[in-house]
Amino acid sequence: MTSLAPLLQAFFTDRLMTQRQASPNTIASYRDTFKLLLAHVQDQTGKAPSKLEISDLDSGTVTGFLTYLETVRGNSVRTRNARLAAIHSLFTYAALRHPEHAAVIQRVLAIPTARIQRNIVSWLDQGEADALLAACNQGTRTGRRDHALFSLAIQTGLRVSELIGLNIVDIHTGTGPHVHCLGKGRKERRTPLLPAVLAIMGNWIDENGGCIDAPLFTTTTGRRLSRDAIEQRIRVAVATAAPSCPSLNGQRITAHTMRHYVDGRVMWPVGVFAQVGALLPSFPAT
Repeated sequence: MTSLAPLLQAFFTDRLMTQRQASPNTIASYRDTFKLLLAHVQDQTGKAPSKLEISDLDSGTVTGFLTYLETVRGNSVRTRNARLAAIHSLFTYAALRHPEHAAVIQRVLAIPTARIQRNIVSWLDQGEADALLAACNQGTRTGRRDHALFSLAIQTGLRVSELIGLNIVDIHTGTGPHVHCLGKGRKERRTPLLPAVLAIMGNWIDENGGCIDAPLFTTTTGRRLSRDAIEQRIRVAVATAAPSCPSLNGQRITAHTMRHYVDGRVMWPVGVFAQVGALLPSFPAT
């Protein structure tokens, strides 16, 4: 048996799943990194992944893989750095278990991350937020779901992964109404809900039904919405809203854009509005 295969298995089962209790998104991202890396090494060397040793993943090989990601696959610097972080995590784990490969491990860990150009954060103003909500056809179930989803996203500033993971039980409608989620880094968040958004969520939950542990936002077949599905519904809403709100033309509106909102004076992360009680778009309840 090679040294790499048992290391990879232990890294996922022992390090990520048991010790770190990493989120499913993190595990999937790391899995994809090593699938790409092993496939690239096989293409370059002709060596099957089951035959690879730790020494085969030296600094030159890893650097070549990172270059391949940017030049051939067209990945961004941010994605390149995320793949490198996964590799660094594996080699940090390997350092105490395979001292015989200390020199190789040290050189891989010394590979630096690439500098990222910070772009200006995009945001929605009140007119744009209202236009997106109005674009949801509330005569259909899909439109009512989108209206509830967008309203919750705009008011709370939840990440798209947090929206996807919500269950009906996570919407608390009693005293101190709020939405509860497990966010980035497995941190729990409780964000207050304004009365208008609370009414929208109550109507959606009544219509959607299901047990309290059922997904909050589902497809027409009852499956949990995916990240791609949410982004696609945003694109549909933007296209519908653009004729009545010209400022949406040419903008790239994503789920992340909904995390930022401008009240005419200053840009805030939207979750702040719920905490200070500021007024958000009109959010029609029906």
